[in-house]
Amino acid sequence: MNQAATMEAAQPCRRSLPLLLLASTWLFLLSDGGGSTPPPLRRADDALHPVVLLPGYTCSQIDARLGEDYEPPPPPTAGCAAARDGKKRWFRLWENGTALGEPRAAPCYADQLRLVYDAGRGDYRNVAGVRTRVVSFGTTRGFGNHLGKDNCMAKVVRALEGVGYKEGVNLFGAPYDFRYAPAPPGKNATVFSSFVADLRRLLEHASRKNGGKPAILVTHSFGGVMAVEFLTRSTAHVKHLVMTSTGAGGVVVALGSLAASASAPPLSMARTARSYATAFLPVPSPAVFGDAPLVVTRRRNYSAHDMAEFLAAVGFSDEEIGLYRARALPVTLGLGAPRVPTTAINGVGVATPEQLVYWDGDFSKAPEVVYGDGDGVINLASALALDTMIGDNPEQSFFKSVKIANVTHGGMITEELALKRVISEILEANRANYRK
Repeated sequence: MNQAATMEAAQPCRRSLPLLLLASTWLFLLSDGGGSTPPPLRRADDALHPVVLLPGYTCSQIDARLGEDYEPPPPPTAGCAAARDGKKRWFRLWENGTALGEPRAAPCYADQLRLVYDAGRGDYRNVAGVRTRVVSFGTTRGFGNHLGKDNCMAKVVRALEGVGYKEGVNLFGAPYDFRYAPAPPGKNATVFSSFVADLRRLLEHASRKNGGKPAILVTHSFGGVMAVEFLTRSTAHVKHLVMTSTGAGGVVVALGSLAASASAPPLSMARTARSYATAFLPVPSPAVFGDAPLVVTRRRNYSAHDMAEFLAAVGFSDEEIGLYRARALPVTLGLGAPRVPTTAINGVGVATPEQLVYWDGDFSKAPEVVYGDGDGVINLASALALDTMIGDNPEQSFFKSVKIANVTHGGMITEELALKRVISEILEANRANYRK
């Protein structure tokens, strides 16, 4: 059965203001927000089902080890010399605050994070000589980035502990390498496939450790996309999916980040982010945004149908645009039913970029922004698309949509009132007895 959306939304806010230069990756744009008063927080009546958390973009830590075949980029610097000396030992690649703040080390750091598309293998891979691994898979201990652990579900962990959850007993984490993306059928995606296998084993372990009870997947932001893609491949040992701050069909703010990165210097983090397999996943989908002009210039407008032309205008090569068309766009268009009971919780009533205006056609400059409704990152259109793309799908037995007024993208998992609502939905999922 589909459950009607809980609407607590304010009217959209629409105005035009200058936009500060966007960060190199769109999901760095996290901020605080409020929320409507949820039901009181209380313990679950019955034994708790295990919970597995999937954090947002950039919240998973990554280690690296350099092989003898790794060649640092020229010219030689002290930072690159240190990289050569560090071969054969594991070190923190993401997030390495020392390297981020050290200009001499920055080029090597950006190079080691960079991905390469290997046409022969038909897949993305690390730069030659760089081996990587996700830190602390199975736990929440590796969650965090420069915005702090609270923006990477630390408050969710504490709130779950407050209602009886315990790390390693019935609370687990599934970090992932955010640079790599799922691929459509027939395309290779080795790293994502490994993540699917690891998450399947973790869910089996969590269920077995808790008397055979299936787990509840709880996600934030891009973690929701990863969870939905996982569930299209395996639903075993999953009772419910609770997604927070996740839409369907991309976001407009991503276009500003892609445009700004075009003028970034080589071997900068902004240029490195353009190499990721995930770089194109947040590009707005024509299935959600249709013909609405998303980028405006004097010479022409770009709708979601024109994203290949927009990518060319901001400096992406024909090969890169081909990867967008062949790998990213089919995943965005193909978002379907998770096929397990699902609750989607999104903030609304927050000014969210809806249209970017580069009137003189100079994409290196900050655009004028027309704001619409959403959570500051996820557009309302993308949030509402979940109701049809998942809720109306005949393969989906249960879907509930909760929209909370004046809650931002990051505020959903950091602000007290919104967080209480998230926990109450997790407890409701614990108690639910779904009919076949």
